[in-house]
Amino acid sequence: MKKMITVIIGIALTAFIAVGGASAGQSKQGTATAAHHFNGQQYAKDAKISLDHARRIAKKACAGVIVAEELEKEGGGSGLRYSFDIRKDGITREVGVDAVTGAVLEN
Repeated sequence: MKKMITVIIGIALTAFIAVGGASAGQSKQGTATAAHHFNGQQYAKDAKISLDHARRIAKKACAGVIVAEELEKEGGGSGLRYSFDIRKDGITREVGVDAVTGAVLEN
């Protein structure tokens, strides 16, 4: 009986850890959407659109999970854009959002 209880507790703990690990994995996958540090942080003072607002615009343009993001100087629009890599169904697309106007520049 003691052995059976030990086995049941072991199975329960393993399941608990597995579920917790899966949740942590999902959190890490979504980290790009919640990150405070991103490539291009040095340009943030020049952006009129916040990173959170730009994320919402990008996700409206292309549903999925943001896996990478950056703020970069690049031709087109105001010359300052947020660039998001958004993954859905195994396909990653790049969406560019003008950091001054909020316009979608690339999809």
